[in-house]
Amino acid sequence: MYRRQALPYQLIATDLDGTLLREDGTISDRTRAALATATAAGAAHIVVTGRAVPWTHHILEGLNYRGIAVCGQGSQVYHAGERRLLTSVTLDRQLAGLAIAKIETETGPLRLAASRDGIEGEVLVGPGYRYKEGPLPALPIEDHADLWTAPVNKVYIQHSTLDDDALAQVARVTAGDLVGVTVSGPGIVELLPLGLTKVTGLSLAARRLGAKADSTIAFGDMPNDLTMFAWAAHGVAMANAHPELKAVADEVTASNEDDGIAVVLERLYGGL
Repeated sequence: MYRRQALPYQLIATDLDGTLLREDGTISDRTRAALATATAAGAAHIVVTGRAVPWTHHILEGLNYRGIAVCGQGSQVYHAGERRLLTSVTLDRQLAGLAIAKIETETGPLRLAASRDGIEGEVLVGPGYRYKEGPLPALPIEDHADLWTAPVNKVYIQHSTLDDDALAQVARVTAGDLVGVTVSGPGIVELLPLGLTKVTGLSLAARRLGAKADSTIAFGDMPNDLTMFAWAAHGVAMANAHPELKAVADEVTASNEDDGIAVVLERLYGGL
């Protein structure tokens, strides 16, 4: 009697930028094929990204992704097939303002942006904040007071001289009792609701999918993936990953440019 071989992992959690996506924002045919092989074998693939929903759903559509995605650093659980938010956590704007004031007592003026809540929420971009222009919804503002006129999921901070790691460390020391702080990409230091991480949304989404941490493999590249690696049974860092993430990874694969996800999935699911 034929028995189907047991899956190495039931759930495959992938970050987007620097992980699933190449630098040009595309996903290689090889990686698409490896994911298709794994899901055909019975595994579930879930996107877990720092991007808010408005900056994610076009990528999901390109993948023909119809399931649940975790967006906004864990603040949003989004059903791509139904195009609706299942859960959403917002940042207390009064606490965020106080946190920024405390950080600025140590650093001087910060450059700010904020991600508005909702499926069509914009990213409000303050004076001097550096961001990649393109088709994604971004709204330049002249006054930082405009950041607080509607609910936001997170605030982005930049500094004229401090690098990302140094700025994040100052933010944690001065305001870590008010907000969460993470680095999610080059030039992207984020202030989040206290206690919120990618695992906040991932654990909720996994429960909906009937998957558990001990049957999950996770792929990432930045410090905002640390909690995901701690939660999952197996954490795979990309070759281009931040040293802090590589230090705790169970495995380091090839870079996002060299199909690092496919390298691992082909090994695990190719023979099923």
